[in-house]
Amino acid sequence: MKALIIAAPQSGSGKTTISLGLMAALTRRGQRVAPFKTGPDFIDPGYHRLVTGRPSVNLDGWICPPAFVQSTFHHHATRADIALIEGAMGLFDGLGASAQEGSTAQIARLTGAAVLLVVNARGMAASAAALVAGFARFDPAVRLAGVIFNNIGSERHGQLLAQALTEHCPQIPCLGAIPRDEELVIPSRHLGLVTAEDNPLPKEFVDHLATMIEQYVDLERLMACAEVTQPAAVVATAEVKLTTINTVRIAVARDAAFCFLYEDNLRLLREAGAEVALFSPLQDRSLPEGCQGIYLPGGYPELYREQLSANRPLLEAIRQAVNRGLPVYGECGGLVYLTDGVMAQDEDRLVYPFAGIFPTRVRMGQKRAALGYREVELARDALVGRRHERLRGHEFHYSRLDEMPSAVGRGYLVSRPGETASPEGFVSGSCLASYVHLHFGSHPAIASSLLAACRCASHR
Repeated sequence: MKALIIAAPQSGSGKTTISLGLMAALTRRGQRVAPFKTGPDFIDPGYHRLVTGRPSVNLDGWICPPAFVQSTFHHHATRADIALIEGAMGLFDGLGASAQEGSTAQIARLTGAAVLLVVNARGMAASAAALVAGFARFDPAVRLAGVIFNNIGSERHGQLLAQALTEHCPQIPCLGAIPRDEELVIPSRHLGLVTAEDNPLPKEFVDHLATMIEQYVDLERLMACAEVTQPAAVVATAEVKLTTINTVRIAVARDAAFCFLYEDNLRLLREAGAEVALFSPLQDRSLPEGCQGIYLPGGYPELYREQLSANRPLLEAIRQAVNRGLPVYGECGGLVYLTDGVMAQDEDRLVYPFAGIFPTRVRMGQKRAALGYREVELARDALVGRRHERLRGHEFHYSRLDEMPSAVGRGYLVSRPGETASPEGFVSGSCLASYVHLHFGSHPAIASSLLAACRCASHR
């Protein structure tokens, strides 16, 4: 098995561009690339999928137990010629100054994948070699396979960098030096990068990116450096599947407005006995026929509020489903879609009505309202588990809800790492919704609990 983690000393070094370029170049050469992303980010995996034609899977050592990280990596990586894992932040950046939980380095230790360090060498020469030397020695359990210098100013600059690395870190090869190219900048907006659904990257862009990598990176040597030192625990935890007798048909929203969804959530649902029926709240006028439950994941419904609000037949179908007791689970964008709707900017009036399951309204802000890991303790039996079970996920949004009436139940106690929990997880009849994106791999019973609720409802 071959795998590399594309990491960097800090954010903004070019990890995403080089990760996409490597994925595009190797795919163009006929390699089956299994893409991964460390951490909870949803946006980069969308671009990975666009470039490779394969789903990208999140690997997060804080949200999910180590055994699950290892097993899901093994599950997907063994079905490809090479796994490419795009890191997050700096290589060793985790939850604290010393704790590396949630870091890219933690994923390197759990998977046995070697690290390809991307160094933004703009304005650097021998100092770049000093930086690499420090990263190579910092943690002996994290294996540095090679370096790509990014943003070099000239061919001579690249030669100086490679020479300095050879002299001071002879055990770490320079696998490439990428010149500055303003044409390879991916657009940004209020929630980070623009999604692949909104900006699907023109073929010319991807081709140019792949050509740059082929021209300036030694891909043969890179493949030779990608051998995995596989942790022994992987074999014991891989391919654990749940079996069920009765299949449950669950409708899952997926389109440009609802694109933030952990791929493993779908896999775990299928392994627990789900038939996943994808639908588009933007385009479809009705729910998938025969569905026994609805999953509304996160995304950007506020950016498509006019189109979503205008699709009244589907909104009515969701209201009727809740009235019939059909289980509905919504997270972040799904929660927004289940409220009364979106308020006008700087005005106290509702402009874009939504499903109206939860009697509150949504207001968009210019500043981020929430970002970070979340732990959920279930305050009551719920669609996703039993009381007192602990689940984990992530929260990232700019919208805010008006006050939710006290008559609406709260099923969660939500806390940031190390902080006091507060009630959330709104419950209305058979509907559960929250701002938290739960990763179903954080607790083995989430998928089976959701499907069990769907089975019970369909037999009433």
